[in-house]
Amino acid sequence: MKLAVVGGGSTYTPELIDGFARLRDTLPVSELVLIDPAADRLELIGGLARRIFARQGHPGRITTTSDLDAGIAGADAVLLQLRIGGQAARLQDETWPLECGCVGQETTGAGGLAKALRTVPVVLDIAERVRRTNPDAWIIDFTNPVGIVTRALLRAGHKAVGLCNVAIGLQRKFAALLDLAPADIHLDHVGLNHLTWELGVRRGGPDGEDLLAGLLAEHGESVAGDLRLPRAVLDRLGVVPSYYLRYFYAHDEVVRELGTKPSRAAEVAAMERELLSLYGDPALDEKPALLAKRGGAFYSEAAVDLAASLLGDGGPTVQVVNTYNKGTLPFLPDDAVIEVQARVDGSGPAPLAVPRLDPLFAGLISHVSAYEDLALDAALRGGRERVFKALLAHPLVGQFDLAEGLTDRLLAHNKEHLAWA
Repeated sequence: MKLAVVGGGSTYTPELIDGFARLRDTLPVSELVLIDPAADRLELIGGLARRIFARQGHPGRITTTSDLDAGIAGADAVLLQLRIGGQAARLQDETWPLECGCVGQETTGAGGLAKALRTVPVVLDIAERVRRTNPDAWIIDFTNPVGIVTRALLRAGHKAVGLCNVAIGLQRKFAALLDLAPADIHLDHVGLNHLTWELGVRRGGPDGEDLLAGLLAEHGESVAGDLRLPRAVLDRLGVVPSYYLRYFYAHDEVVRELGTKPSRAAEVAAMERELLSLYGDPALDEKPALLAKRGGAFYSEAAVDLAASLLGDGGPTVQVVNTYNKGTLPFLPDDAVIEVQARVDGSGPAPLAVPRLDPLFAGLISHVSAYEDLALDAALRGGRERVFKALLAHPLVGQFDLAEGLTDRLLAHNKEHLAWA
């Protein structure tokens, strides 16, 4: 089995490598290709990746290349983990929206739109080259904004599934609090990427006993603390929102906070410099503890499980993925991309049925899904007016003057990445 990782020079990559090494019985990779245009980073990370495989006795071969077409040739699956513009672009995404009094974040609001505009054309070009080289290969997208990028891939007819680590992180958190094995926790996880709620926490599977009420009663403070939301919010909602919902439920508070501390992009850039220094140590043969602070916790395990289900013959599994709605949420179009539990096998994901959603959640999902549709149109066709309309449609913007100011700033800060700007 051959896998290719586009963006293999990311500081995330050792997390992925560690998962491949530990879970080799689940996903027997014979060849892993790391692809990245940044040759210096690729050399460091490729060396560490080989040492991790050697330490854990993995027999697979790891190669590195800056040649995309050569790297993806013959791959059974291609994993995408890109950041167009690097941390410098992320810093801008987190900064200029604050000038208009809006959240500055790389996947939510105006910053998320900027990232989508930069990313979608590049991802579609890569996917077309994968299709020409190996039309049977699966594309697993971890590139943010995952919902919009996955929608672009599916609409273009690619064999693609979107993946996020929010659900697996909550699963592990709840399992620890309830003193259960992670495999014994099934989440009724519903929404869009970075806009989800856990409607139930079930023991054993989709039809198992719902433990959510007891979890909130006994451990509500711990869960709320991780989400940085008041405990009372969780008690009143009766569900567990993703931590990204704080940008919606406490928008003005978050904006004030962001204006008084270093950006997450600056923190990550400093962390990446330290990680790359560590990766260059020839004695290092495991992922360093610092990597846990970088983000992407449990990403490797989610990626391994998904790839194994898509490529293996062990029967279907149930996993949280981003895929076409296909009637799962009746208030959305069939071709909207949602993030829910799905039964996954070699034919792809099939969303499981979900309970009827309270209008409190369904309304926000509908609103953001409409924005994502406009955002994708702007990413595919360009044009200031399309960018403006997408921003005006976003629930964190929604005002004419704000949308105008944000559009001007977005275009000014992203001209080098937008051929039409």
